[in-house]
Amino acid sequence: MPSRHIKTRAKAVMENKMNFKKALVTAAISAASLIGGNIEAQAGSEILPGITTGIALGAPLPQGVYVLQLPSYGYTNSKPAVNLGVVVPAWVIWSTPWDILGGHLLFDAASPLANAAIHGARSWAGVSNPLIEAQLKWNLGGGWFGGVQAGGYLPVDNDLTQISAARDFASFQTVAAVSYLADGYNLSATFIYGTGQNASYSSPVHSSLTANPGSWGTNWINLDLTATKKFGKVEVGAVGYGSWDLDQPYVGYAKQSQFVLGGLIGYDFGAVNVAFKLTRTLAETNYGGFETRGWANIIIPLWVAAPSTTIAAKY
Repeated sequence: MPSRHIKTRAKAVMENKMNFKKALVTAAISAASLIGGNIEAQAGSEILPGITTGIALGAPLPQGVYVLQLPSYGYTNSKPAVNLGVVVPAWVIWSTPWDILGGHLLFDAASPLANAAIHGARSWAGVSNPLIEAQLKWNLGGGWFGGVQAGGYLPVDNDLTQISAARDFASFQTVAAVSYLADGYNLSATFIYGTGQNASYSSPVHSSLTANPGSWGTNWINLDLTATKKFGKVEVGAVGYGSWDLDQPYVGYAKQSQFVLGGLIGYDFGAVNVAFKLTRTLAETNYGGFETRGWANIIIPLWVAAPSTTIAAKY
């Protein structure tokens, strides 16, 4: 075989390997999000970007115990294409009877499940990093509410860790949220910051190929936005979100960012509040494609204390 043909074939094989490796890294960057993990449309965020859209996270819930179920499924038209399914079977929130510094105290915990698949290759599934948080929420008056949250993710080691879709180290997250809830409106903005760490390497040569799976993660920020209105029991409106990597956790890592818009329609059944969302990427950097994702917000009060004079919000 002429040397020219050998070189051409070798180049094609190398390009295929690099494309597959890029797809694996993409999966790693989205299948590990909180609420999900991290695969293609999630930048390096440990909580799934956009997951709080439709939720008035700045406002306190009435005293009680609540479960949020937050399934979603996304398809990214990258080459090869990537699917990411994420389920938070029970994001449990305890709204306590206590106030601190004028703010209402809440605690929450979640253990998301993720399934990441690269078309024509294989899929990975498992539990992503569990989250434990504390929250303080204030009624600011005039329909305005504000809140802060702080907590941490616990390390895991499973199939998702092998593609860096889950992290085998602990990390931290802080949240600041503001919500306007009056005349049926939910106008909310939630800012989330999370920490990562630099990779450890299996070789003195530092690259994406020698970075140990699960050992790395970016520092990141998310911004989730909601603008909806209720007409009786029906809720309709728009949602949007962006996410940005803040650093490079291993040599050669390409920082990612994205901005996504979509719509929401929901219905308050009384005992259960359900909302459906459909979103589509408008702009992205280093994702290799645009994602279309369907979501559901299902909010179930398990126990609610007798009403008090304190004004509280209903997610």
